[in-house]
Amino acid sequence: MNRLSKAIGHLEAVKRMVDQDADCSDVLIQLAAVRSAINNTGKVVLKNHLNHCIVEAVEEHDTEAIDKLNQAIDKFMK
Repeated sequence: MNRLSKAIGHLEAVKRMVDQDADCSDVLIQLAAVRSAINNTGKVVLKNHLNHCIVEAVEEHDTEAIDKLNQAIDKFMK
């Protein structure tokens, strides 16, 4: 939640920059930082999911959970 809150706050700051007609280069740099924060949050979620849900799914031979993870990774990586 902390990572998401920081990304939201950062994105709101970028929105204010656009409202204030900030330099486009500066806006793009900050958007890249927001994108990186979101991607890093995704990595944390994925690692947590692997360490808990997928380990349990493998132990229980739950191929549906693994298929759902593969679909989610495909969508996240687009």
